[in-house]
Amino acid sequence: MSDQRKDDGIAHEARTRVETAVERRRRRAAFLRELAEARELRARLHPRRTKAARMRQAVRMRTFRA
Repeated sequence: MSDQRKDDGIAHEARTRVETAVERRRRRAAFLRELAEARELRARLHPRRTKAARMRQAVRMRTFRA
């Protein structure tokens, strides 16, 4: 009887671990969506800053191509 309980405990622990991973991926996806939304909002509110950042990124990329 105790072997059956031990097996149930292991199975429950494995299920909990899987659910935790699923929940972690769900939370991460939500975070990344909110982060992208915040970046878009910042780009709309500060177009000059966004343009300057885009120019810096272009310069950075050019240095690696040469």
